[in-house]
Amino acid sequence: MKFIGNGKWVAAIIGVAALGGVALAQAPTFFRIGTGGTAGTYYPIGGLIANSISGAGDKGVPGLVASAVATNGSVANVNAIQAGSSESGFSQSDVAYWAYTGTGLYEGKPKVEDLRIIATLYPETIHLVASKSSGIKSVADLKGKRVALDEPGSGTLVDARIVLAAYGLTEKDIKPEYLKPGPAGDRLRDGALDAFFFVGGYPTGAISELASSAGIALVPIAGPEVDKLLKDYQFFARDKVPAGTYKDVGETETISVNAQWLTSAKQPDQLIYDIVKVLWNDASRATLDAGHAKGKLITLKNATAGLGVPLHPGAERFYKEAGVLK
Repeated sequence: MKFIGNGKWVAAIIGVAALGGVALAQAPTFFRIGTGGTAGTYYPIGGLIANSISGAGDKGVPGLVASAVATNGSVANVNAIQAGSSESGFSQSDVAYWAYTGTGLYEGKPKVEDLRIIATLYPETIHLVASKSSGIKSVADLKGKRVALDEPGSGTLVDARIVLAAYGLTEKDIKPEYLKPGPAGDRLRDGALDAFFFVGGYPTGAISELASSAGIALVPIAGPEVDKLLKDYQFFARDKVPAGTYKDVGETETISVNAQWLTSAKQPDQLIYDIVKVLWNDASRATLDAGHAKGKLITLKNATAGLGVPLHPGAERFYKEAGVLK
């Protein structure tokens, strides 16, 4: 304690402590958003949201550094949230419901009871893309064909299996491959694949490029088989891909699930409240509208639609203040 008599030492120590306090106060909060493959819809949407909520300049959440991370998709994102290796992530509503309830894909596994929703984003359309030369006109025509179902850990693989089953098919009835839509499109273009499944918002870049460069057929998912499927799996809904969405492809009937932004109940209420408040401000609205065709479908009105999993308390607080929830 001998140095106390030296005023300069005391001032220096107090100064360092003060600077340390400022540094601690300004320490950034990192917030990862697990998305999907770079050729899909999750990744660009995640980038738009990350840019909108990051606290750069006078926009975003002060001190927040958000980033979109490419992943294997819904299941991988739920698992990362559960493990604490990601603060948030996108998921199909069916995968989120199964994880939270311990049913379906998560049958026999521990429930992911801490899973919470930040927002429902937009409908995710099930695409069944076939080469024009394959002769595939319906799901039933996939029998004996080379079909990519997406990678293990993706929601697309789960839904592809459900669709096949609705038409009396399993993976044993086809020649399955487990590829993301980018590589699957390359193989389809080269004649090494007949068809592939993709679940995501339309238009998606990989399919648009394929339609323009090589031509595609979009196979309808419709008929009495779908009537039963919709009764068995209520998180699905009827959908249509409008004519002209992809080059030379007419209107196509199909089905869809919701894309949802998930997080953990362990995330601070105030942080999630601040994120949701910024997500729905005018600047974010402009970014979403201009940044991607699916961005215009991400609306406050639909943010609490088809939840299936509880809202995070911070998000719920904002939606009540905004009049979306009572």
